[in-house]
Amino acid sequence: MTNKITTVLYVDDEPINTKLFALNFKNLFNVLTADSGFNGLDRLKEHPEISVVISDMKMPGMNGIEFISQAKKEFPNIIFFILTGYEITEEIADAIKINLINKYFQKPFNLKEIESSINQAQELLH
Repeated sequence: MTNKITTVLYVDDEPINTKLFALNFKNLFNVLTADSGFNGLDRLKEHPEISVVISDMKMPGMNGIEFISQAKKEFPNIIFFILTGYEITEEIADAIKINLINKYFQKPFNLKEIESSINQAQELLH
């Protein structure tokens, strides 16, 4: 099979959200999940095939932007997205401005929007 399946890491501290994300996207992408920014960093080290990361914004210990800031230093070629249950914040707007994140999605997430954004990210990487 020459068509490489995109590996996506979804980071969210709510187990129901990681389950829903994995169920919704498992037939389209290779989905890995992590329940915190710290575990997300570990998953990135364990799985060099990850090319797209979607992270929840509000998480205990390390928020999504803090996680992505750290991850991007070690993994500059990965495309990062943020998912939030709230309106865009100044912190998220700044992260977009400096190309820390590619874009943000609002919860409840729109499956088609996320799918097309992941596919567009893949095209940027190739």
